[in-house]
Amino acid sequence: MKTITQLKKRLAVPQTSWQLCLLAAIGGFASALLVVLFIFTIEGIQLFFLPEKDDYNSISALSRFQLPIMGAVVILLFAWLTGYKYIRSGIPFVLHRLKVANGVMPFRNTVNQFIGSATALAAGFSVGREGPAVHLGAACSSYIANKLNLPYNAIRSLSACGIAAGIAACFNTPIAAVLFVMEVILREYKVHIFIPVMIAALVGSMTTSHIFGVNHEFGHFTAITLNIDHYLVLAVLGMVLGVFAFIFNRNLILVIKHSARFHLVPRILTAALITGSLGYALPYAMGTDLSAINFSLQNSLELQLLLGLLVAKVLMTIFALGLGIPGGVIGPILGIGAIAGTCGSVVASYFIGGNISASDFALMGMAGFMAATLNAPLAALLCVVELSNQIEIIVPAMIVITSACVFSGQFFGNRSIFILQLEIQGLPYRQPPIEKFLQRIGVIGVMDERITLLRQVDDKTIATALSKQKPQDNVIHQIKRPDETTQFIFYQQSMTDIDAKPTLTKHTLIPLSSQSTLTEAYLLLMKKRTGGVYIYQDNPDEIMGIITFDYISAYLLKGKTN
Repeated sequence: MKTITQLKKRLAVPQTSWQLCLLAAIGGFASALLVVLFIFTIEGIQLFFLPEKDDYNSISALSRFQLPIMGAVVILLFAWLTGYKYIRSGIPFVLHRLKVANGVMPFRNTVNQFIGSATALAAGFSVGREGPAVHLGAACSSYIANKLNLPYNAIRSLSACGIAAGIAACFNTPIAAVLFVMEVILREYKVHIFIPVMIAALVGSMTTSHIFGVNHEFGHFTAITLNIDHYLVLAVLGMVLGVFAFIFNRNLILVIKHSARFHLVPRILTAALITGSLGYALPYAMGTDLSAINFSLQNSLELQLLLGLLVAKVLMTIFALGLGIPGGVIGPILGIGAIAGTCGSVVASYFIGGNISASDFALMGMAGFMAATLNAPLAALLCVVELSNQIEIIVPAMIVITSACVFSGQFFGNRSIFILQLEIQGLPYRQPPIEKFLQRIGVIGVMDERITLLRQVDDKTIATALSKQKPQDNVIHQIKRPDETTQFIFYQQSMTDIDAKPTLTKHTLIPLSSQSTLTEAYLLLMKKRTGGVYIYQDNPDEIMGIITFDYISAYLLKGKTN
């Protein structure tokens, strides 16, 4: 028991520790295994009606129309079993839970995410695997941390580690996964979190590489041939992608906003009808990004066909995600970006002499569109570098990414699609700077355990104890009230004048769980700006230590725990 308490105290302090790194590796491995099970589930379902995964062109047009409808029925069945209360999922929901619940995911939401997303991906909806991977990774790691009753700041850190492991396991891109967590999920760079997240991403990537092999699913990209002569065209391509990202984000948010008034059943069925209708005519627009990218990179494709595929993919994605189909947005935007980049290569070939590689422009389209849509330039850059296994892509990708982000944000006010989704759905995700700062440290790591505890004594005994009190001691009177609850009274001496006697004040301490952070303590004390809280492990009648408002104020001024 003492060892567990010491572990919790160590994890409560915002410092890099081998204990947190070990838990990150364990959580990353468990999260990766859950993602592997998720991938096997999708492929297992698909093999019932497809000769190869995502090969929707091999089935009849009528089957392509019916498949999303059947998938929608299954999704609604599981939503009905949970009373339609636990249907929220994906990256925006994870961002929300990190704010309100330190990353702990409700179990029923996780079940709906697993089954609903697997069904949607197998049925040909234009959604991505990374959204479920993020949700499942966060749920798995935070579940382990919560079962150990770790401090909330440690649970939050381990939830971020699970997210990194889930993304790395999904795409085999550990570096991009780390930057995605720091840039999009946590939106801050702290070394004590960065290292465990990196370990979790590495473990996640190694786990899936051992099972599926080290090659990427995007291995068809050839050696890059872009040079300085193409940089002006790439800058223009970036600006076009920035405008396109703004249009995509705006329309997705409009669909979410205007469809919210309708029940989930007609929304899901409408998404299925739209997907089935478009898939009837354009099978390569169905499913994940892979089939669309492979088709768009085929030789001798006319611009009209590419534009038709692009429009179909955009409509499928906007209506699927906007109407509530569970799944992620990153997979589809990689596909949309690749198709848009390929269209750009066709247009550029009319103005630039020499050969223009469609795969090069597809990669540029993926980088620019992802960066502008998610407002995550570093994650987008490292994503295409790892997917293509080409370090030479960095400079041209940076040109496209910077022009896309600057043009989209400066002239159109475009923001991350995840933030826009949170705002339109009314899910809180922001925190005041003070609360965010205090959230990094758990109360069990900084509580004052130097206590002189008095039980059921008279005023004379209390006065004697106070007269003998050492400067570092805290005299606390434990009172058993008639309703059998326990109350702790804290006696605080303060000097109002040099020549006067110290003034004695009494404060009733507020109970606070040992899992809490300084944020919870601050919120309990901020109105009175005095007094303190007492920390308990399992039983509120047993005190472990105290934290005063004076300590929190000193911590805010100095930024130190001692």
